[in-house]
Amino acid sequence: LELRDKLIPAAEAGDFCELSTENAVRASIVIQGSDSPIDDAGSPLAQQLANETVDDDRRAYELVLPHVEHVLTHTDEYESLWREAWNRIAVAVESFANGSSRVEEDQEAKLSIVTLAPDIFGSSGFHPAFHTAPFTAISHHAHGELFLIATPLDKGWAYRIDYPYYSWAETMVRPSIKRRDFNSLMTRLNELEKDGYAKWKLDSSELASAAKFSNQNGKLAASSLQPDLVAGQLRNGLLESIAVTR
Repeated sequence: LELRDKLIPAAEAGDFCELSTENAVRASIVIQGSDSPIDDAGSPLAQQLANETVDDDRRAYELVLPHVEHVLTHTDEYESLWREAWNRIAVAVESFANGSSRVEEDQEAKLSIVTLAPDIFGSSGFHPAFHTAPFTAISHHAHGELFLIATPLDKGWAYRIDYPYYSWAETMVRPSIKRRDFNSLMTRLNELEKDGYAKWKLDSSELASAAKFSNQNGKLAASSLQPDLVAGQLRNGLLESIAVTR
């Protein structure tokens, strides 16, 4: 029972970016890697055990599996493997606690409007080539059925629209999240944009991503639109969709 109580939160941290306990997230980092989809380094533990890069999931599984119980019960002993990734998560979580990052919940539209503080990414702020949204921190604080995530970028705003990070899987204890048709929303937002070097686009490159404002290379770009305007357009689209289904 004790191992189960550690294993489930660690699995939820790895699969759904959930933060039940700090050690659960840390154990997940050791076993699976960070919560960032652009970090393809894989399992730190597998690499340590193999003493080389391990880019084969099956081999990583075979290497790590015999050590999972020890990681879960002696997580502190693996600090060198989880410290860097955990620090990034902790900084993001603290930014919500101190109010520099914030979440506004629109209960009617079931929309979480997330505004991230740029300094959680370092002194130079957010850079799309190197950074992505702090999914664990967002998941811990946002409770809607859709997340609008805004980050200051180059005198504008970087945007992504995500579903909750558990929504790609069916579970017994979490509500099913309906996927939405955002084609009309993308058209409206693109009509409002001042520059044409980047566009609002539907995005399914990640398990829970819905849309992004991105350039031709698929990287997030700086939108000229303010968060209130984007949130209003998204809210209207969600409420229209809800009205149609009633």
